[in-house]
Amino acid sequence: MPQQELFFEQDVDGTHIEVLKVYDQNYAREAFREMDADARAFLWNSLKIEENYEDTPASDEPGAEDFLWDELLDSAREDGNLLSFFVVNERRPGKTSFLYVSPDWPSAEEFAKKRIGEQGVTR
Repeated sequence: MPQQELFFEQDVDGTHIEVLKVYDQNYAREAFREMDADARAFLWNSLKIEENYEDTPASDEPGAEDFLWDELLDSAREDGNLLSFFVVNERRPGKTSFLYVSPDWPSAEEFAKKRIGEQGVTR
């Protein structure tokens, strides 16, 4: 199995933001569980759910989280059964947080740069 790879990192005001490409579905699932509502909406839009499906659950409906995870898995397929994910992490002194997981580099990079651009990053 391929090894995880650092795709992007930047330090801003004592906060370290990085994007890792990982092949571990459990690691990606953990990151997905920790995503906040804004990150899930960002992923929903980056996967173009509304454009690709006529009937989808609303983000606050039961089953919406599972639907989004399934779409992420489908999009993360690289080759055969190989899945890859781009995980955005934030490190501050004494704390590391998962912020976002995506099946593609462009949306992960965009999310990371958006996070960097936010002054007073809090979580």
